[in-house]
Amino acid sequence: MKEYRLYGDGKRDNTATLQELLDKKGRLVLVRGEYLTGPLTVSSDTEIVFEEGAKLLFNPVFELYKPVYTRWEGVRCWCMHPCLYIKDARNVTIKGNGTIDGSGQIWWDTAHMRRNAGDGPQTEIEKMFASLNPGYEDQPGGGGGRQVQFLRPPLIQIDSSSEVTIEGLKVQNSPFWTIHPLFSDHVTLKNLEIFNPADAPNTDGIDIESCTDVVVDSCNVFVGDDGIALKSGSGRSGIEDNAPTSRVRITNCLVKAAHGGAVIGSETAAGISDVEVSDCTFDGTDRGIRIKSRRGRGGVLHDLSFRNITMKDNLCPLVVNMYYKCGHPDAACFSLDSQPVTDETPRLYNLEVINCRSYNSRSSAGMLVGLPESRLTNVTVKDCYFSVASENLRPVSESDMYLGLPEIEDRGIRIRFTDNLTLENVHVEGVSREIVQED
Repeated sequence: MKEYRLYGDGKRDNTATLQELLDKKGRLVLVRGEYLTGPLTVSSDTEIVFEEGAKLLFNPVFELYKPVYTRWEGVRCWCMHPCLYIKDARNVTIKGNGTIDGSGQIWWDTAHMRRNAGDGPQTEIEKMFASLNPGYEDQPGGGGGRQVQFLRPPLIQIDSSSEVTIEGLKVQNSPFWTIHPLFSDHVTLKNLEIFNPADAPNTDGIDIESCTDVVVDSCNVFVGDDGIALKSGSGRSGIEDNAPTSRVRITNCLVKAAHGGAVIGSETAAGISDVEVSDCTFDGTDRGIRIKSRRGRGGVLHDLSFRNITMKDNLCPLVVNMYYKCGHPDAACFSLDSQPVTDETPRLYNLEVINCRSYNSRSSAGMLVGLPESRLTNVTVKDCYFSVASENLRPVSESDMYLGLPEIEDRGIRIRFTDNLTLENVHVEGVSREIVQED
């Protein structure tokens, strides 16, 4: 493999030089220094090696991130070019002791401002994406700002690729989702430090979407949204793509301060299965184990295993919520009455939570809530301990983001629309009722 070495001075724009060397394939070594760059594309048979002290810093000039056709919050559309885009590639490795930095602050500030404006596309960039994405008003979203068409780029997207490894790096300050494997297989993410401030909007750590054979090992994730999330497309677009996520192994990871530790959904359209999460710690995350979907999202979720998980200072450590509210289209999605079953009705079966422990939860010990027409089936919670804090409590309604469920005061494990539930050697402390059975 031919090797190229590059030296960064922290001043000049390195986009053209970096892209030229990446197009040659081979091994690109970034020595100590800062490399200012615009968006880059990585193709097959490429290795990028960061020597200690090397930083790849993406320029936050919005106009540089030209439209590409990919997925954004689970829907096929035109959106901004990912900062580092591994596209239609095979045999790619990115590794070392350096840093990839997305210069996120201006992206976050603009996202906050535009998302709260409520005035639709206004800037030239937003109007351009609105014209490229006719019908965007009716597309589902997860709260990232689709209605204004400020479609921020992920920091690293692995799209339609195979045999990709990212290892050893610090990845930080992402404009949007941080590491996003999409339509890819045989992806390994190992020994990564992923950091975005807790108030940075929609900056999920790792989003594995419509992928197979993915390993996430020994990663530390401290971000402003979900920590490690599995997805498979949203609504009609995801159902028509029919690209499920399966055979995912997540182990020895630490997630802090995120909305959720290990998360499935809410973009579940093509289904998610054969998932094992083990030997992880979720410290100060709003939720620990989190599964979220709703009517209109679709998808079959099955054979999901969570083992040997430690959770501390969560709002709620164990969530299965089929009434997830973000980006909701209409009130009918949240009815407590049975609705017609269609391919947009999510379904969950064969879930196990084994030897998991949580301490000092502030909203509740857990919730397992299906749909009346699509009940959770074959759920096992075994050899688990949950405790609710005695002070600094939050409302039970903050256990997860839901609509349509009645308000309750009990902080035990809430169960509704669930069949074939096995609770074995499960202890809940700090509550008046350990199990709150609602139907």
